[in-house]
Amino acid sequence: MALNNTYDARLVQQETAVGAGVQILLLALLGSAIGMGPAGWLTGLVFAIASWALLSLALHRSRLRSFGPANRVTLGRATLVGGVTALVADSFESSPPVTLFVGLTAVALILDGVDGKVARRTGTSTALGARFDMEVDAFLILVLSVYVSMSLGPWVLLIGAMRYGFVAAARLWPWLNAPLPPSTARKTVAAMQGVFLLLAASGLLPYAATFAVAAVALAALVWSFGRDVLWLYRTSRVQQVPVAEVRELVAS
Repeated sequence: MALNNTYDARLVQQETAVGAGVQILLLALLGSAIGMGPAGWLTGLVFAIASWALLSLALHRSRLRSFGPANRVTLGRATLVGGVTALVADSFESSPPVTLFVGLTAVALILDGVDGKVARRTGTSTALGARFDMEVDAFLILVLSVYVSMSLGPWVLLIGAMRYGFVAAARLWPWLNAPLPPSTARKTVAAMQGVFLLLAASGLLPYAATFAVAAVALAALVWSFGRDVLWLYRTSRVQQVPVAEVRELVAS
């Protein structure tokens, strides 16, 4: 039985290694196609190694016996995000081909709606898969906000940084870690971030329209996070009331 468990673990880890290999292959294709500079290469390689290491560690801790079809879709999407990240890093030296940049990002955004459906239809939904999907989404939004900020200003970085700021705040205020109720509005706002940032990054709109699109995305995100934080705060206060009442009864 122990041998089987070891074999399964190795098989799962092999899939992450394949993902890292495909990421490096994509970088090689991008490099040959556009003549990517050192910044793009270095950033892409760091992304490939870091994503492989973090995913391997998460798989080891979760002890999944199978990587699963949905995680394979997410891994493919992470590979595309790595390519987009390399292009954005390279853009500090030279502008990337818009068609290539938009194409990679668009496919990554489209696949965001695929992995969840695959997980549900195959009955392979896991906490690790949901977290993997969320982290890939968050990082893509961060990368896109960096790219758009180069033309609109640093305020756009708030879009990509907001989720990471929320995670950091949760370390100081544990009540922010409480589970949130399902919300269609939250999912809609999250999905529109990538679409709006891609539209702003595409260069298809005049400056005023691009600014407006990014501003709407940020406003919607602030509203969504603000609503959730307020709900979590109120819920934490309500849960503390019975404890205070018990203490008063004991003291009396």
